[in-house]
Amino acid sequence: MVKTLPVELIADELTRLRATNPLVHLLTNEVVQEITANVLLAVGASPAMIVAEEEVEVFASISGALLINVGTLYPSRLEAMKQAVAAANKAGVPWTLDPVAVGVLAYRTEACRDFLTSKPAAIRGNASEILALAGFAGVGRGVDSTAGSDLAIEAAEQLARSTGAVVAVTGETDFITDGTTTWATPWGHPVMTRLVGTGCALSALVAAFTAHAPNRLNAVASACAVAGICGARAAKSSRGPGSFKADFLDALYLLSPEKLLDESK
Repeated sequence: MVKTLPVELIADELTRLRATNPLVHLLTNEVVQEITANVLLAVGASPAMIVAEEEVEVFASISGALLINVGTLYPSRLEAMKQAVAAANKAGVPWTLDPVAVGVLAYRTEACRDFLTSKPAAIRGNASEILALAGFAGVGRGVDSTAGSDLAIEAAEQLARSTGAVVAVTGETDFITDGTTTWATPWGHPVMTRLVGTGCALSALVAAFTAHAPNRLNAVASACAVAGICGARAAKSSRGPGSFKADFLDALYLLSPEKLLDESK
């Protein structure tokens, strides 16, 4: 049964994140690095983008969490990612996979399926990506999904059970599952799809929330909820994608666990 994530859990996870201010190692899409870093800073985490093969092992091992985003994948970046994942696993650092455009292009699809054997803590993708990664028949168009997130719940649950990861399939409503329990986070706004990098930044938020998390399912679901709640708030005050970006960052910065709880009452 799918249930909406309680606001109390979101408030608790946001409080925990800000208290720990986790260092998050981001091996991410080169197109979205600026908004990704600013989203993490606004919410209360510390981003760093260390990409050289000579440095990734050391840095991944001392970080609170690692993000692997294959948006701009090429051989040297893939090798750095493999080294970072191996170092993170050795050090007990949770890592998140964002399988951008998996199922559309063979090179990244093979790479991400190989990554599944390295025990990601979390996987965050749109419906087409999660369907393809789980081996279901999905339809994607580049980085965009042509399937609704609700159509990928079964695939997400199966992928979670087979990998041990918490899987978030995101869309109009986000569904987050560990294969047994599935949370829904029904927040957000369509304008979020008109700004490059919101999905990739969400994956970075997921990684940040997994750092030092006693309950990874609640952590990942809360990351999705925080992004959706702040996206909906920013959409009310913005005039379009340009002003939305600034308002989204402000909403993340100003989001208060106390106000969340008060508003829920």
